Amino acid sequence: MPAAISNQTSPSLLDPPALGSSVFTSNMRLPVHRWFRYSAGFSAAWAEAIVASDAGDKPRVFDPFVGSGTTLIAAQVKGAESIGLETHPLVRRICQAKLSWNSDPEELEQRATAILRTASPRVWSDPPVLLTKIFPPATLATLVGLRDSIDAVQMDDGVDELLWLALLAVLRPCSPVGTAQWQYVLPNKSKSRVAEPMAAFEAQVRMMAQDMRAMPLDAAAASLSSEDARTAGNVDDDSIDLVITSPPYPNNFDYADATRVEMTFLGEIERWGDLQESVRTHLIRSCSQHMGGYDPAEALEAPELTPIRSELLDVYQRLAIERESRGGRKAYHTMVAAYFHDLSRTWIALRRVCRRGSTVHFMVGDSAPYGVHVPVERWLGDLAINAGFSDWRFVKLRDRNTKWRNRKHRVPLQEGVLTVRG
Repeated sequence: MPAAISNQTSPSLLDPPALGSSVFTSNMRLPVHRWFRYSAGFSAAWAEAIVASDAGDKPRVFDPFVGSGTTLIAAQVKGAESIGLETHPLVRRICQAKLSWNSDPEELEQRATAILRTASPRVWSDPPVLLTKIFPPATLATLVGLRDSIDAVQMDDGVDELLWLALLAVLRPCSPVGTAQWQYVLPNKSKSRVAEPMAAFEAQVRMMAQDMRAMPLDAAAASLSSEDARTAGNVDDDSIDLVITSPPYPNNFDYADATRVEMTFLGEIERWGDLQESVRTHLIRSCSQHMGGYDPAEALEAPELTPIRSELLDVYQRLAIERESRGGRKAYHTMVAAYFHDLSRTWIALRRVCRRGSTVHFMVGDSAPYGVHVPVERWLGDLAINAGFSDWRFVKLRDRNTKWRNRKHRVPLQEGVLTVRG
């Protein structure tokens, strides 16, 4: 019978001392990783250690939820070929821009200097309401001027993407209101430090060029696709040795709304409602905002959920009852059902692309919507076994839901690494 181990005590790369920090914060000191703060990420140092320790000689690495590219860049540094998938259009472009680090840093600095010399404030005649709430008119005009100058010098190369990313990275620091990176916008809160757009852009480019010069010359190839993790259709069968990833957690964080500032400034959306078609429909269903028109029977009756069906149905029913007494009446019950249906399909896709003897590492956290606990790591482990993997284990790294005064419930939560073997 396959092993399902919930705690690991022997020393390994999964132990907290070896991992360091499970969150992205530590990456903000690392070349390339620090170019854009993506707080949904995980430790690049740990990813590098996992790649370096793999039993295979330079394993082929895969990240089906690549985000801003932590796994791909870590694999490049360690000389391992890698593949990543990302369905969020803005996040995918951020990752692609970071993968352009092997462009010429001299060219980047020269073109940035030309942009700074020629850019002049441009008034946006009818700006979206969100931008008027978070940027003073003069700041917005300067940012628009930089954006237009960058567009005017396009040469269809990696430097184009780096200049685009440099501007994107300074948007939130240039706003005086609450726009902390990858959090929902809080216009009623103010910041003590606000960056000036031209100076911030110049400093960002300088830092990026410095990092480009520090990267290894023999870095391995990395490829990126918009393919869905639930199918991984463009990844060959039996082609992957090692998976390092962190799927969305079923904790109702709206990855679409978290990118609203950037997408609005780029002209990709005009209002909050535009996010549904442009982003949410492409994502793993981990948020109640994703559940419009969804029929939960699709998940509750899916054969791939057989190992967890009885427990899932119990949680589903408890959440359905609980929501009736809550003001927001959020669709957590259907969200949880859809989430595990999506992840069960992901495991099936991973089983197809992973070679026998491969290893999968998922950074995961459990959830408790409306105070109803969802044992995410155990259910995902059971779904992996059902998809054809041989065994799983989970190593807890840290407690969650312990420091926020406004937390919605008192259920203790945890985050850690789920390791599945092929």
